Amino acid sequence: MITIVHGSDLHFGKPHDPAAAETFMETVHDLSPDLLVLSGDFTQRAKEREYEAARAWLDGLPDVPVVVTPGNHDVPLYRVWERLTRPFENYRRWIHPELDTVTSIPGVTAVSLNTAAPRRAIVNGRMDRHQIDFAREAFARAEPGDLKVVVSHHHLAPAPDYEGDKPLPGARDILDAFEAMGVDLVMGGHLHRAYIGNSLDVYPGEDRSRGVVIVQSGTTTSSRGRARERAKTTFNLIRVQEDRLEVVHHMHFREAGGFAPFSIHSFPRGPRLFFSEAPFTAGQVESARGRP
Repeated sequence: MITIVHGSDLHFGKPHDPAAAETFMETVHDLSPDLLVLSGDFTQRAKEREYEAARAWLDGLPDVPVVVTPGNHDVPLYRVWERLTRPFENYRRWIHPELDTVTSIPGVTAVSLNTAAPRRAIVNGRMDRHQIDFAREAFARAEPGDLKVVVSHHHLAPAPDYEGDKPLPGARDILDAFEAMGVDLVMGGHLHRAYIGNSLDVYPGEDRSRGVVIVQSGTTTSSRGRARERAKTTFNLIRVQEDRLEVVHHMHFREAGGFAPFSIHSFPRGPRLFFSEAPFTAGQVESARGRP
């Protein structure tokens, strides 16, 4: 089994929550993941001191591969000249020198695509054709049987609430392209609340039999949670097995003294279209209900 921990929207700066960051750090070390994914918005205003604090925190994470991507807050907002001429300078210096990356571990190929578009969008982002081609070429080189993962900050599907967030422009065409590549999982942030589901929930797509599993993380270490996660911090734990993906959404609860599982989602892993057996046995269900 492969374990992935997915957090997002750290927002080092004014809204950053140091206590949540410390608790998340302890939790990640306890979980011993094989891969970490942090899907953007490391800072609040892309200031060097915010990046420096983020880098110091990142250096305390477990010594495993980390997939990162910029968010819209990781480029200057009010420093207009910097935004237009060198928007990713601090990100490249403190977080990662490349904006689109490929990370491989045994059993997983993860492609990170930068959707922050400082010259074209303030809040929303963009994903360009050359990035789709970059992903296609990376997945063509993947080992047979690898879980194919795309990581981007901005979302390709709206959360199922009434917040009215607009997904990336061209999201339907992007999802069709990812389906054709055999992408299993898209991971992101930006929404400041979790959404865990399948692309077929919101868009039937060209291939209506499988879809792409979508895992959005809420804000993991800031006070900017939205909707049902207002003032909450959250992250996702993904367990990759041969026949399924299990996503355990964790939320910070004062009563639990830290992060605790909040919901569990299981998806058959492609090319499977269904489970050959229930994700939980009858005995496990009874145990979960507190019965002997």
